[in-house]
Amino acid sequence: MEILSNRILNMAESETLAMTAKARELKAQGKDVISLSIGEPDFNTPDEVKEAAKKAIDDNFTHYPPVPGYADLREAICTKLKRDNDLDFKPEQIVVSTGAKQSIYQLAQVLLNPGDEAIIPTPFWVSYKEFVRLAGATPVFVKTSIENSFKVTPEQLEAAITPKTKLIMFSSPSNPTGMLYTKDELKGIADVVAKHPNVFVMADEIYEHINFVGKHESIAQFAEIRDRVITVNGVAKGFAMTGWRIGFIAAAPVIAKACNKLQGQVTSATCSIAQKATVKAMLMDPKTSPDVINMRNTFLKRRDLVYGLLKEIPGVKVTLPQGAFYFFPDVSAYYGKSFNGQVIKNSTDMAFYLLNEANVATVMGAAFGDDDCIRLSYATSEDLLVEAMRRIKAALANLK
Repeated sequence: MEILSNRILNMAESETLAMTAKARELKAQGKDVISLSIGEPDFNTPDEVKEAAKKAIDDNFTHYPPVPGYADLREAICTKLKRDNDLDFKPEQIVVSTGAKQSIYQLAQVLLNPGDEAIIPTPFWVSYKEFVRLAGATPVFVKTSIENSFKVTPEQLEAAITPKTKLIMFSSPSNPTGMLYTKDELKGIADVVAKHPNVFVMADEIYEHINFVGKHESIAQFAEIRDRVITVNGVAKGFAMTGWRIGFIAAAPVIAKACNKLQGQVTSATCSIAQKATVKAMLMDPKTSPDVINMRNTFLKRRDLVYGLLKEIPGVKVTLPQGAFYFFPDVSAYYGKSFNGQVIKNSTDMAFYLLNEANVATVMGAAFGDDDCIRLSYATSEDLLVEAMRRIKAALANLK
């Protein structure tokens, strides 16, 4: 008899975490591995946020908080949503969880039934499809192209919607492509959703503050679908707080209550100290905060550096990301080529070839739904980025 459930046996491992673990393993063996696989800012949490956490400890915020989060944190999130996004929410519409990942998982659990469909434009963040499957629903992938900056069109969306469609899931700025949707593009999507009253939208905005083109646009701004948009965000990326594990949703009361109900059975509230630190982060205006501005400017400089280096590599197709800290280059021109008897057939072969031959850790595009590409994170120093691009270029040149 099989010990483990079919549910866990059928679930894919997180490929991004797997590649990061493999890179760490090789480093521990003494290999000079440059990791471009992990989606984590290489910055420290702002001092004022850390001070708020220390004060919370001294003030004995060490007991169980309310399941959806402390009242002052949910108020602060509402303040942030109004200040940054011009969105009006009440604290009872906010549920704070242990990272945006838990927020999205819970949303899939409370919205989706077996037989439902969730539309996921490709490429997508790796866990979306698994969350849908764990809820017993079916992910429906809509392929975008590098020529269209990896963005789904209203026409594609309309064609994919069926009577079974319950949810649309996307991120902007995007992991893995770094592309983001303009207000006009979001309006086009909103117009399609407005015609289908049983369809909800999950808008993952975790990279909101790492935006190189100006104001971030939220699809929840459009009144005709506002009650059917669930905005997901957190502090991991924009405030360099990955280890604090704080994410949240802003949603219609019925959805927020359902997520609160589920969370009450699964984890209860998230860490009290991290919540108090996040109050300070939410009240920091990203337009004036030196920490947020410095991080964004640093990522912009690195983006331009890596873009120039990638464009020098023959056969690699690349778009200029508008946010986040990733490139998603098309390397399919090298498929069918080989080195020392190893034939590169797909993005998984390519990622392992670069890891083993160039000592550079990337993530296979297949994990994100596009096997022509690989994902590179530029959340590391300029010196390491230059060296990593040199190694990748040399390794690709060896493929014949």
